[in-house]
Amino acid sequence: MNKRSFSVVIIFIAVIATMLSCGEAKHKELRASRADSLIFSAGAVKNYARMKELTDSLEMVGDLSPLDANRWRGVYYYRQGHYRMAEVCYRKALDCEVKTSQDQLSYNKSARRLSELLLIKGDFEGSLRVAMPAVKKMEQSGIGSDIDYAILLNNIGCCQLNLGQVSEANESFLIAREHYANRWQSDSTGRGFQEAVIGTVYTSMAYINTRRYADAIYWIDRTEMLLGKYSQKPDARTEYFDEYKGRIEIMRAVALQSLNKPHDAAEAYRKFLLTDYSQTAEGRINANDYLMVAHRYREAANNYHWLDEMLAKTGKEQSLDNIQLYMLPKYKANAEIRQRDSAIVAGMHILAILDSAITTQKNSRTAELATIYDTQGKEAEIARHQAELSQQRLISTGVALVLLIIFFLTYTLHKRKAAHRLAAAHTQLQVAYDQLETTTKAKERIESELRIARDIQMSMVPNIFPDEKNIDVYAAMTPAKEVGGDLYGYLLLDDEFYFCVGDVSGKGVPASLFMAQATRLFRTFATQHMKPADIATYMNAALTENNEQGMFVTMFIGLINLNSGHMDFCNAGHNPPIWGVPAAYLEMETNAPIGLWPDLDFVGEAMDNIKGCPLLIYTDGLNEAENIQQEQFGDDHLLDILNNNHFTSSRQVIETLVKEVEQHRNGAEPNDDLTIMCLLVKGE
Repeated sequence: MNKRSFSVVIIFIAVIATMLSCGEAKHKELRASRADSLIFSAGAVKNYARMKELTDSLEMVGDLSPLDANRWRGVYYYRQGHYRMAEVCYRKALDCEVKTSQDQLSYNKSARRLSELLLIKGDFEGSLRVAMPAVKKMEQSGIGSDIDYAILLNNIGCCQLNLGQVSEANESFLIAREHYANRWQSDSTGRGFQEAVIGTVYTSMAYINTRRYADAIYWIDRTEMLLGKYSQKPDARTEYFDEYKGRIEIMRAVALQSLNKPHDAAEAYRKFLLTDYSQTAEGRINANDYLMVAHRYREAANNYHWLDEMLAKTGKEQSLDNIQLYMLPKYKANAEIRQRDSAIVAGMHILAILDSAITTQKNSRTAELATIYDTQGKEAEIARHQAELSQQRLISTGVALVLLIIFFLTYTLHKRKAAHRLAAAHTQLQVAYDQLETTTKAKERIESELRIARDIQMSMVPNIFPDEKNIDVYAAMTPAKEVGGDLYGYLLLDDEFYFCVGDVSGKGVPASLFMAQATRLFRTFATQHMKPADIATYMNAALTENNEQGMFVTMFIGLINLNSGHMDFCNAGHNPPIWGVPAAYLEMETNAPIGLWPDLDFVGEAMDNIKGCPLLIYTDGLNEAENIQQEQFGDDHLLDILNNNHFTSSRQVIETLVKEVEQHRNGAEPNDDLTIMCLLVKGE
């Protein structure tokens, strides 16, 4: 065969291979579109088991990309009310590589929903970290609908408003409004107005929650205007209009009452009562937002008779959040009108369901983290199956090319044998490459799961500190591994400031699970205005139950009256805090750690006035931090730093100590979790 003939053969083979590749890409796009339609149809009829089954199987055969599959899993959990697991799946979707336009669309939807979930639970910084990069990525790719932009920008505005960035929030809301307008102008149905109504409701509530009631009135009026336009559409649903008409009037009543316009607020409430929504269980409970602000406690108490029906209808379980949102206000309403028997019944009901709520919360958190780590096995199986399919397709394509080469080169035995040897070597090389790629992906997934678990744990501790004139507080937590067992928390209730620092026995995932329960219990009992010693006693009773692993937590729990400077505290086996100027270790009673032995009564202590005296609470990851020679940081070294430096804020204290520990380690791996909190009550 001459050179020209050989070139013709090579060109012909290249053309055939290109045609096969293009056909495969087009076929793959069709399969992905069909896969989305199948999953959507299952979800539309609420067949969630089928929805999950389709997602797993279609990803396994390669019809769904990892990004799209994780997005659908997020939808599966979200529609059933499992919001924490939905959050995990949406995060996993955003960690995947965007390879196609379909992936970009799924990325947009995942970012929309995840930022909304974080916004609702109050993680404003986390929501911004999701929404803002998503908007930027849509702008760079040019792939994204007006509704994608509108919802993400609206979420960004709500977060900025709650973080005190008022002007930035206003700009985000205005840009979102333009995209909502583009959406409904291009849609002949009422869907665009319906989406805009939901968005402006979120905006109105953000202004109400941040006590910017005049601005809230503007957005409430806009919501009412959009709802009116929706009602004019041929597909508008009467029940939807009626419900949101009721919600709008309740928001208006709350804002007007807070603006000291009680007559206008009462008129808005009267309009609410004209809706059918006002007669539903959910509407009656929603009405209490206004009735409690207006001190109309008797009417609120009557409405709370519908609470059980509302919880049952919405499928809400007996959780600590629902106790705080509904049961405690119910108790307050009855107590305010001096219905002693009803208040006692409400209080007994709270006590009756509190234990089961704590258990439910504990099991839910355990199952959630267990599911995160358990998904590794399933994803590894999917990856192996996809690698096998990829190898089969590669072999099929190789066989077709080999046959084509044999057809043109059959007259020369030497060329045919060379082609066979080349094909065999190529197959072996591809198998080796696939194995390497599978191993790499498995390692990346494990690292991704641990990052998600770390994010969940870090979201359990506050990262925004109170901007109050009479207290300066700052804290930092650094796990030694991906997840850890240290914790800190605070709660500002009027002029009472609750705070705690704790260290769970052990490290890693088991410690992080125990830490999650300790954090939640502290907040629950603090909201009931208990003394620190009582909080420790009740936490001990909850954590010793079914504690077969013998885990425990050392804690320092404090309660400061910001007016008087009086501090009640309880030390449960924790390191002694450092306080005063010059700095010195605080002498106090020694209690056992929490969770070690049942039926303990913890002893509390008090200090009359700590105003002007800085207080440092820490875990032993500070004073016992080791360098490469296993030399500890040391208690005396810690005092020397505090007494020989001038500090102007609690944050400066924390950042200085963290830097000093890093310098002491000098490259050594952390030997324990590190948590530090510093606070100063200002005054004489």
